[in-house]
Amino acid sequence: MKTAVVTDSTAYIPKELREKWNIHMIPLSVIFSNETYREEVDISAEAFYEEVKNRDLPTTSQPPIGEFVELFEKLSNDYDEVVSIHLSSGISGTYQGAITAGTMVDGIKVYAFDSEISCMVQGFYALEAAEMAEQGKSGEEIIARLGEMKHSIRAYFMVDDLSHLQRGGRLSSAQAFIGSLLQVKPLLHFEDKRIVPFEKVRTRKKALNRVVELLAEDAGSGEQYRAAIIHANREAEALEWKKELETQFPNVEFMLSYFGPVIGTHLGEGSMGMGWYKK
Repeated sequence: MKTAVVTDSTAYIPKELREKWNIHMIPLSVIFSNETYREEVDISAEAFYEEVKNRDLPTTSQPPIGEFVELFEKLSNDYDEVVSIHLSSGISGTYQGAITAGTMVDGIKVYAFDSEISCMVQGFYALEAAEMAEQGKSGEEIIARLGEMKHSIRAYFMVDDLSHLQRGGRLSSAQAFIGSLLQVKPLLHFEDKRIVPFEKVRTRKKALNRVVELLAEDAGSGEQYRAAIIHANREAEALEWKKELETQFPNVEFMLSYFGPVIGTHLGEGSMGMGWYKK
């Protein structure tokens, strides 16, 4: 059985890694007024953060089902199965779109997987799936491993400005108001597929230190972990943090990633996070 791996653009897997592991990507979009940009295709993260300084906050849009159908049909020429890995169904209908498209295509079995998360942590699932697919593993075996990974996956992120989350409907007005009033830098995480507050922390530095404490609770065992530091247009700060953490946690393989246009629309510039899992 030949198995293809698909994910969506919110995994923010660098193009060279996608190409290396033959991961197919379907883009979500940001819409400024009447202009639609497919992230990772028509607009980069850097260009997005520049654009958003001078314009109203865009809206975001999931891929049309037709795009999934087209991709799955194309893959059916060379593959028997597809493992299609997507951002949390609690914040987007993308996963449901993959399921629906899978029922509309003949000649290929589609396994849709709800990562229940997003960004490079979702990307970890896609990379694991791609490595297994290259080894000749079946869709069923890959899905079983991704289910195992869910037990050790963690991700926490801090937003600089709660208004983006509130305007996008991902956090209630009351929570946003209280946060801005107290100058709180809330730590957020995914719970039951949705973004919810994890803890309230008073400063950016304390918030990031708290994330390190949470990593230490898991990686302090000395087992091998893989982690991603994720930033919203704060590359220098993220690189500095990565350097410190590599010294502190020799058993953790760190990589740098970013909040691209779709997720950046909801979190805002300056957000920072980290996600990890046990290898």
